[in-house]
Amino acid sequence: MLNLFQNIHIDWLGKRKAFIGVSIFIMLAGLISAVGRQYTPGGTEAFNLGVDFRGGTVVTAKFRQRPTDDEIRGALNAAGVSDPVIQASTDKPDEVLIKIPLIESQASGEAVSEQVQQEQVQSGRMIVKRALDTFGREAEGDSTLDTAPDAVYKIVGTDSVGAIAGSQLRNQAVTATLLGLVGILLFIAFRYDWTYAAGAVIAVFHDVLMTLAFFSVFQWEVNLTVIAAVLTIVGFSVNDSIVIFDRIRENMATNRADSIFKITNDSINQTLSRTVITSGLVLLSVLALVLFGGEVLRSFSLALLVGFTLGAYSTIAIASPIAIWWQDKLGAAKVKDIQIASQGGEKMASASRRSVTRRPVTR
Repeated sequence: MLNLFQNIHIDWLGKRKAFIGVSIFIMLAGLISAVGRQYTPGGTEAFNLGVDFRGGTVVTAKFRQRPTDDEIRGALNAAGVSDPVIQASTDKPDEVLIKIPLIESQASGEAVSEQVQQEQVQSGRMIVKRALDTFGREAEGDSTLDTAPDAVYKIVGTDSVGAIAGSQLRNQAVTATLLGLVGILLFIAFRYDWTYAAGAVIAVFHDVLMTLAFFSVFQWEVNLTVIAAVLTIVGFSVNDSIVIFDRIRENMATNRADSIFKITNDSINQTLSRTVITSGLVLLSVLALVLFGGEVLRSFSLALLVGFTLGAYSTIAIASPIAIWWQDKLGAAKVKDIQIASQGGEKMASASRRSVTRRPVTR
């Protein structure tokens, strides 16, 4: 196996307070951003929820010569649509599906009547039409692109799309994630030790919260692909932690005279080459998605980029220190119990060795 680092001796656990301080700072920044945005009058929401969460209007447009997705997105942005979703049709290359969020005045209130939905559809259609008119005239009414040679496009369908990721689906996603974490906790506790399980699960929570902090601070769009990315981050983070935990277990069996801190540092250094190669290749792939994947995959790729980076970081900075801290505390508690038991045994032994005054026996 390729080994990038030979005979390195980095004191990772000695820097654990600085690592944990950085994590606390980022999570506090995310918390302040989310709470501040949510409760500031006239401010934005804690997270920039996409069409999948808020609902909106979907418009199907057919072009004579289809513009690029970036050109359509630029026209919609100029018309006041901040987060449009552009999807190309797989079987009709001249058609495109355009999703835009709800109009703010109509987004308030959860109960939406059929009349309000129709008004939303018409308002969304007018916004999309105003944006597409920058490319040329629309074939209006019953006319088509064939019967209107001077027309550039035609809106062939308009409909209202509800919030796909409603409260029920979000609750199911949270429940599935928590059940997965419980399963991870039980497996690692059974296979290794419950102190390692606690460290791995806390590291997973750390990665998810830190990723959400970035999405709140920078207001990146949160859609269904981001939820999929978060679930992927959970598996990646646990996999990286398991590799180091397994090496710690091997070294503890062969180096019984060394302290747990030295064994953990040695284990992290021994697996550092594997961590850098594996995480580096994954990050290069994700970075390519960020740079060349386009706007459709931007939120998904950003979530993976931040989450995978934090997953590699948390294995060293969070999971291992927490597991070793618990083991150290438990070891100190066991030593204390042994000392108390030993002292109690000495008192009983000394009491049994008390001198006994023998009385003379008169014959």
